[in-house]
Amino acid sequence: MPAKDLYHDTVVQALIKDGWEITDDPLLLSYGGRELYVDLGIEKRAIAAQKDNQKIAVEIKSFLKPSPVRDLEEAVGQYGVYQSILTEIAPERILYLAVPRRSYETIFTEKLGQLIIKRLQIKLLVFDEEQVRIVQWIP
Repeated sequence: MPAKDLYHDTVVQALIKDGWEITDDPLLLSYGGRELYVDLGIEKRAIAAQKDNQKIAVEIKSFLKPSPVRDLEEAVGQYGVYQSILTEIAPERILYLAVPRRSYETIFTEKLGQLIIKRLQIKLLVFDEEQVRIVQWIP
């Protein structure tokens, strides 16, 4: 079982405040005889006006390395692997990459970050680690 990210508990608390239910911590992905773990499996239960429950998976990244580009490379690589597997085994589940606000406001708003988000269609969940809340969902 992989180690939890520095902001794991912060993101869990922020998602619960936002009305989500943590269903898997971590979410096991089995494919081709391999087991991988996305940090969280989450659902938002349907209310009467909605047709289906929303199901998402969240991979949390701290972006604490000296090189934000290296952090981006690692996060994007992991996101791509998980996205590929989810598309095959659980296409109803949407994958998000959870990043701290400070990282979003630096590497992800730069030209390089915007290119990567656009070309690889990465969905972001931006959280404020101090206020323990979700700041933005970027589909």
